[in-house]
Amino acid sequence: MILFSLLFPPAAAATPEEKGLAIAREADLRDEGFKDFTADLLMILKNKHGQKSVRKIRVRALEVADDGDKSLNIFDNPRDVKGTAFLTFSHKQGDDDQWLYLPALKRVKRISSRNKAGSFMGSEFAYEDISSQEVEKYTYKWIRDDIYDGRECFVVERYPVDKKNSGYTRQVSWIDKGEYRLWKVEYYDRKNSLLKTLTVKEYQQYLDKYWRPDQMYMVNHQNGKSTDLVWSKYKFQVGLKVRDFNKNSLKRAR
Repeated sequence: MILFSLLFPPAAAATPEEKGLAIAREADLRDEGFKDFTADLLMILKNKHGQKSVRKIRVRALEVADDGDKSLNIFDNPRDVKGTAFLTFSHKQGDDDQWLYLPALKRVKRISSRNKAGSFMGSEFAYEDISSQEVEKYTYKWIRDDIYDGRECFVVERYPVDKKNSGYTRQVSWIDKGEYRLWKVEYYDRKNSLLKTLTVKEYQQYLDKYWRPDQMYMVNHQNGKSTDLVWSKYKFQVGLKVRDFNKNSLKRAR
């Protein structure tokens, strides 16, 4: 990836497709080396009438060399979802592996790749949205440069390689030129109509390198619902191991 960036720097790539790919690779490269992290997450669901429900989640993530990252989300409340745990093994090539432990049924359910466009725990985030966004899962095209919220940004369109199972035909992303942080994404459904918009706010830097947002807000334009993710208590390089991300231990996740 370093060689690619030297040969095709984002500002000088020959075609829109090369430039889009170079921007995506540079953003990915800048986040390499974090090893692992934990964080607390509030998921705030709002229906079209403005009624809210709040879920409290603990997040664990592990960087994997030469493959996608592993992540584990553990729901602590409210009571009806307490003990639910969601495990993802992302992959650079092929389908991700995802499992959901449902304490009421006391069993682990595998999420089929055919269901990755489905809603994650009733939110406006799909299963494919919350897995690690590996560069290889998409093809890219630089559209233009633009100003978003006072920042100079690349506007890049990306298209899922798995056209059969993805819920999207394309996504349009605003990525700032200074730090290659993602600020906005528009999601277009299988009919190529605008489905959702994600806006990202309040980035913080950790270990003098890794940027993480405090808030991610997803609004569904077609059903009027929204989901707000509020992040806190990030801790990096806490010593997580592969054994902490085992589907057989989902039932014991604490």
